[in-house]
Formats: sequence, structure tokens, C-alpha cells
Amino acid sequence: MNAGSSVDVSANPQKQRRGLSRMWHATGYSIAGLRAGWGETAFRQEALAAMVMLPATLWLGRNWLETAILAFSVVFVMVVELLNTAVETAIDRIGPEWHDLSKRAKDMGSAAVLLSLLLCLGIWSAAIYHRFV
Repeated sequence: MNAGSSVDVSANPQKQRRGLSRMWHATGYSIAGLRAGWGETAFRQEALAAMVMLPATLWLGRNWLETAILAFSVVFVMVVELLNTAVETAIDRIGPEWHDLSKRAKDMGSAAVLLSLLLCLGIWSAAIYHRFV
């Protein structure tokens, strides 16, 4: 360990990188995470919906703020889905056997996805209502 640090940098070479090298490698890890997410059916469905919904924000939003909120709500669903998948993957890494705390963690991740979807639905419903009514 480094003096004054509680992180063992020898276990993770990313911790030794600095500047552009660290950013370059971090970007690679992020792309790998998106590829892993694409392997999940729910994320893939949300990403395909986003490919339609994000361009639609330019038409539906009446100003930059509405457009940004509509786009944020779509991307937020995808972010929450990735975090939920990360929680589920970590729980599965610990062990395949049933445990109440594992179930609880997975259920809370699923609830977070549900809330993000309801938020997105509410924002889009309000925008459509105000646009056409």
C-alpha cells in the first residue's frame, strides 16, 4: 500500500495511471460496460426505445429545457438499468444460493428501475399532453 492510502494500488493497475492514460483506460472500461449491458434484454429494449425517443425530444420539447428534461428521463432509465444489472451481477458473483439479503438487494434494484420508468412515463405523458391539448 502507498503511504497514507488505504487502497492497494498493486491490486488494480488503473489506480496507478494518471492524466490522459487514466481517462483513456476508463473510457475503455465504460465501453466494455455498455457492451455488457447490451447483453441484457431489458437494457437492450431501453436502448432501442431511446434511439426513437431521443430524436423525438427535439420535436416534442418546446424549448431547450423541455427537450433536456425529456432526454434526461430517457437516459436516466438506462443509467438505473445499468446500476441494477451491476447490483445483480455482484450478488450473483457472491453465490448462486438463495439469501434474503440478496433477494432484498435485487428487489430494490428492480424497484429503482420501476421508479425511473414511471418518472419517464410521467414526464413524457405531461409533455405530450401539453403539446397536443
